Amino acid sequence: MTSPQLTIEGGHPLRGTVHVGGSKNAMLYALPACLLTGEECVLENVPEIEDSRVMGAILASLGARIQNEGSGVWRIQADKITRFDAPNELVVNLRGSFLVMGPLLSRFGEASCCSPGGDVLGSRPLDVHLEGFTALGASVSRLGEQYLAQAAGSERRLSGARVFLDYPSVTGTVNLLFAAVLAEGETTLINTAGEPEIVAVIEMLNAMGAKISGAGGSVLRIEGVNELHGVRYRIPADRIETGIFAMAAAISRGDVRIDGAAPDQLDALIVKLREAGASVDVDEGSIRVHAEGREFRNVQAQALPYPGLATDHQPYLAAFLTQANGVSVMYERVYDNRLLYVGELRKMGADVIAAGQTAIIVGPTRLYGTLVKALDVRAGGALVLAALAAEGRTEITDTHHLDRAHEDLVGKLRGIGAKVER
Repeated sequence: MTSPQLTIEGGHPLRGTVHVGGSKNAMLYALPACLLTGEECVLENVPEIEDSRVMGAILASLGARIQNEGSGVWRIQADKITRFDAPNELVVNLRGSFLVMGPLLSRFGEASCCSPGGDVLGSRPLDVHLEGFTALGASVSRLGEQYLAQAAGSERRLSGARVFLDYPSVTGTVNLLFAAVLAEGETTLINTAGEPEIVAVIEMLNAMGAKISGAGGSVLRIEGVNELHGVRYRIPADRIETGIFAMAAAISRGDVRIDGAAPDQLDALIVKLREAGASVDVDEGSIRVHAEGREFRNVQAQALPYPGLATDHQPYLAAFLTQANGVSVMYERVYDNRLLYVGELRKMGADVIAAGQTAIIVGPTRLYGTLVKALDVRAGGALVLAALAAEGRTEITDTHHLDRAHEDLVGKLRGIGAKVER
């Protein structure tokens, strides 16, 4: 079956109000967290996207009961887990699928999972996860395609330890948090990531009875507890989706208010938009981007771990900067294969080249609608942005990547005046 495609007619300034949905990444952490208890967990504001469906299917394959009540409300109960190995055919579709390892190992003393799939963004070594499990007292081995982790001793319980992460891996931090919350004794995680989505899952875990301190910093302390209980928790707003709508307003020279946003998580992006010449007004829970009649200036930016510019925003900002005067330089410091979008933007007339981990963008350039391919989630978003500014019609194929991260992207874009069809 062929993937649907998007057709976008450019040249229409976007105007109006759009509401941002629940965070894809926060959802990917919240769902496996529900494996840590046998009591019912109720999650609100779960985005209706492909990644949610795949993660839900993985939990269901392990024996968890999943009930999607609609309107973003999911009920999850993992009181009858029947297996501790995540099925390969589901894991290969989702980067976050390896996050079932920590909860299963922590609660049941055993877990196995193959290397996760998802976007091809370069190497994603699992060393931080596996070495951390070992430091907490698990034995880790390879069993065919899967990594097998087992807690030692008759009680099959992990032991608290002082664990240093070789680099501040986001998913590594989350997986080790999951492993540590039910471990015996105190665990200190050093050199951890501090993304807002990690702060969110810590808030959820603490509401379930965990004892975690240091959220948002580079050192996390976890006092192990014997069990966790159920929780009702709301997934926070998606800061990456907020960014795509902010840049859609800018690149189309429109005027858009984004409601349901968390502006204090987007300082790096807001600074760069203002530096480039867009007007950005911030209020509690909303961001307004106004760019009518504006001339944009070139900027330099680099994608870094939070609170730096998000690597997921880097392709979006690059697309926007094709319309800025002068030479803009974009450095990618997180993933080694994040610049796949460059070749597709060039098909639309963009004057952009990739040099190692750097994108060099000369503007402003006239973009022209043509046939392009979404090579991953964020590369697809960059093409959507370019299409909004292009002359004529742009056809974007392989839009299943966009479905993984965006809830009703077409409907939201239409709601603020975009001419887009699926």
